Amino acid sequence: MIRIENVSLTRGGARILHDVSLTLPKGGLTALIGPNGAGKSSLLSLIARLQPLQTGRISVEGLPVDATPGRVLARTLAVLRQDPGVASRLRVRELVGFGRFPHSRGRLTPEDDAVVAATLDQFDLTPLKERFVETLSGGQRQRALIAMTVAQATDYLLLDEPLNNLDMRYARDLMRRLRARADAGRTIVAVLHDVNQAAAYADRIVALRDGRLVAMGAPAEIMTPETLDAVFGYRMRVVEVDGRPMALHHL
Repeated sequence: MIRIENVSLTRGGARILHDVSLTLPKGGLTALIGPNGAGKSSLLSLIARLQPLQTGRISVEGLPVDATPGRVLARTLAVLRQDPGVASRLRVRELVGFGRFPHSRGRLTPEDDAVVAATLDQFDLTPLKERFVETLSGGQRQRALIAMTVAQATDYLLLDEPLNNLDMRYARDLMRRLRARADAGRTIVAVLHDVNQAAAYADRIVALRDGRLVAMGAPAEIMTPETLDAVFGYRMRVVEVDGRPMALHHL
């Protein structure tokens, strides 16, 4: 369970989050949606302890994120940052191997090697494993970063815009893989810009606007013209496709 209580955030004199409180149950896929500047990535970064809490409390599986030792937290949750810095002259297999650091402290065991190999294969990266990361396309690099995060093998997975740079095929494949992990009992929280991806694959949607929680619920509860208007500022037509609500937001 992820518990967020009375969390606010101010940066450069601007209020980014306003007294946000919510509880995400263990298991399942939660999508964070909202327009640019809604506070989605900021909230995710606070859960992941990528920046310090200013007010309120956040705990993951009962562990307060601001007081838990980093090594313990790294065995509990893994995070994909929106713009992670990657060292030059790093091979793909080495990058994915970094995901095993909380388990091996940098000395990969045969078990770690097996996890890395399986993860490379899962993300169609085996043919690229000896390539340097800087030689990859944007989509290939994104898949490698996601693979590193998945290789950490934590119960909680936090992903900030994981579909960045992915074409339609790999975006669909990734969401299906995340759905399968959620069905297997993992807890996944993902910042998504595509509300239809959220509606198609998420168990619950958390909608933010201007740093405030606007709505939270199952896709059918959030994907209504009225709620989407409250979140994004314009009315969309919502239709049902294969039993799931979809927004025709380009019309």
